[in-house]
Order: sequence, then structure tokens, then C-alpha cells
Amino acid sequence: MNSLPVLLSFLLALMLTSLPLPEGAVIYRPEWLLLVLIYWTMAIPERVGIFTGWLLGLTLDVMYGSLLGQNAMTFALVAYLVGILHLRVRMFPLWQQSFMVLILIIIHLALNAWVRGITGQFSIVWTYWMPALTSSLVWPFLFILLRDLGRQRISR
Repeated sequence: MNSLPVLLSFLLALMLTSLPLPEGAVIYRPEWLLLVLIYWTMAIPERVGIFTGWLLGLTLDVMYGSLLGQNAMTFALVAYLVGILHLRVRMFPLWQQSFMVLILIIIHLALNAWVRGITGQFSIVWTYWMPALTSSLVWPFLFILLRDLGRQRISR
């Protein structure tokens, strides 16, 4: 498989992550970059995995000015978990995959909250968990889009 669709999907996810939104809509922003990482780790685990997750997380750390390694750690952990479970998760129907994505995003958010809490930068409010819900709702559409993109590139 060509690496161009993978790279372009990560760049698009990075742009969607940094896209300015109205103040009331920011809490509903899906975790685009993590969703794309989950998809490609599930689809081609031999090429996208822990190191890719770590690099993407480090990119987010630099972009947001957060504690260096905070997102890198959580992205690498999620990539590791998906790498372990990818054969099972690929066989799930989309609604079960969405539930799995919900759990993975909650793990990511919980670890980020833990690190931010230790450094004294954060107090948890219920809206903090909204990206997990919106990410799981977006997952079926993103999955189909990326799957079709990958198939189209292979058939050429």
C-alpha cells in the first residue's frame, strides 16, 4: 500500500484538530488525530503503531504547548492497545468498534487529565469527556471513508 493516503489522512486530521471553532463547539471536537491513528494501526499494524503514535502525540504536545510527552505517552499507549487487539476489533461490527473507540479515547483523556492534574493545571468538569462521545459517533463515517480511500489506492 502506498504511504501517501496515510500521510495525507494524518495531515488532514492534524488540520481538523487545530481548526479554530466557536467557544461553545470546542468541547465537542472529536479527537481526529487519535481516530486516524486508531484506524491505520488497525488496518496496517506493521507500518503504523507505537512509534507513529508517539510522533503524532509529540506533534500535538508541541502544537498545544502542553507538557512535552503528555500526548506522546497516551497516543503510544492507545496505538499499543490497538496493535494488540487489532485482529479482534477489525472483525467487530461498526457499532462495537465505536464502543471500543469510546473506551480508547476515554483512556487517552483520563491519562491526560491525570498528568495535567499532577502538574496542577487541571480540574475535571463533565464537558472534558465530550470528545470521547463525539469521537465514537464520528468513527463509523471515518472508518468507511479511510477504508474506501485505502482500497482505492490499492486498486490503482
